[in-house]
Amino acid sequence: MLPQDWATYWANDCSASTALKPEPEDTTPAGNDISDSPASHIEIRIIHQYLPGVSEIIGWGGGSYIGLVDDTTVLKYPHVPGDRQSLEVEAQLLDILGTHPRIIQSKGLAEHGLLLGYAPNGNLMDYITSDHVIPLERRLNWCQQPAEALSYIHSKRVIHCDLNVRNLLLDENLDLILADFQGMLKSSDGETLLDGLSRECTKSFRPRVHGDYADVHTDLFALGSAIYFIMTGHEPFPELDSFDDEEKIESLYEEGVFPSDEQEHICYYITEKCWKQQYQSARDVVRDITQLQRISEKEDVGI
Repeated sequence: MLPQDWATYWANDCSASTALKPEPEDTTPAGNDISDSPASHIEIRIIHQYLPGVSEIIGWGGGSYIGLVDDTTVLKYPHVPGDRQSLEVEAQLLDILGTHPRIIQSKGLAEHGLLLGYAPNGNLMDYITSDHVIPLERRLNWCQQPAEALSYIHSKRVIHCDLNVRNLLLDENLDLILADFQGMLKSSDGETLLDGLSRECTKSFRPRVHGDYADVHTDLFALGSAIYFIMTGHEPFPELDSFDDEEKIESLYEEGVFPSDEQEHICYYITEKCWKQQYQSARDVVRDITQLQRISEKEDVGI
C-alpha cells in the first residue's frame, strides 16, 4: 500500500462517515476578524465506503481500499466504484503465479473487488519502525524472502514494478509475503502483455530513459532499497524527502551515488550490487544472502 495521499472520498452509505472540523493554531494578527471568511466555515468530511461483508478498512492508497472480511480474507476494492482495470490485471497476474509461500494468496475476483489472503501482522515498514526488537537472524531472513519471491515471479515472466517495504506483508509467523501485484507480464521476447501501471516509489526507482519501462533489473534495484531498509531501519537518504527532493534523489542514483557503507550494515555489498545492476537474477541475490547467513551462524556459535 502506498502513502495515504487522499483527502476526501464519498461513499454510497453515509452512515460510515466521520465529520472533522480542524482547529489550527490561531496565527491571525490582533484586530483582524476572519469569522465571516469562507475558510472559517470549511468542513473536512472523510467518508469511507464500507462494502457488504467488509467489517473494517485496514488500509488504503494507490487507488484502492483494503477491507477486512474475516480472519483469513481481505477485499481489495477501488476508491472509485467500477474502476477495476488494475485489480483485474492483479487478479490475472496472481492466477499466473499460482500458490507460493512468498506470494499473497488470491481468492479470486468478486463483485466489488479482489479477494486476497489476510496478513495478520501488517506490513514490514510499520513493523520495523515500531518498538520491536529484531535480531540479525530475522533481518537476514527478511532480506532473503523478497529475493525468493522475485526469483519465483521472474521465472513466470512477471515484473512486480513496486517492491517496497509497504508491499511486504507479515504472516502469523512473521514471514514475508509479497503483495500488490499491479505490475507487468512479459512475453518470452520482452513484449509487455499485461500492465497494471504500478511503478516504484522515488527511493526504489532505478533511473531509466523511459519511466514506464520495467524489467528484472528495475525489480532488483527496488530490492536493494528494501534490503537497505530492513538492515538499517530507514530508507536510503533519510535526510531527503521522496517528494520534495525527488529530482535530487534521481540525480544521485543516475550518478551512481548510493548510501552504502560497510560500517552501516552487513548486507552493504548486496545492496550495492542490486543498485549497480551487478546481479543477473534474484536467484543470485538469494545465493549471496544464504552465504551471509551461514557466516553469521558460524560466528554465533564461535566457529
